Amino acid sequence: MTLKNIAKLALIGTLAMSVVGCSSWDNMDRRQKSTVTGAGIGGVAGAVVTGGGILGTVGGAAIGGIVGDQVGKNR
Repeated sequence: MTLKNIAKLALIGTLAMSVVGCSSWDNMDRRQKSTVTGAGIGGVAGAVVTGGGILGTVGGAAIGGIVGDQVGKNR
């Protein structure tokens, strides 16, 4: 398996986890929704910036989740 294929699988996994997280969307408060949204957007952005790199995808999701959490806290 090449690094490019692993990166694609990581991206698909991140998106799948975002969808699974949205299955309980109605039971989440605003801060949790912001965290999930931020992680999804950050993961996609990290993948795009690094050309599908695993560390970029995971790092983007982590940073996006933190930013989303903080934005949701202030609402």
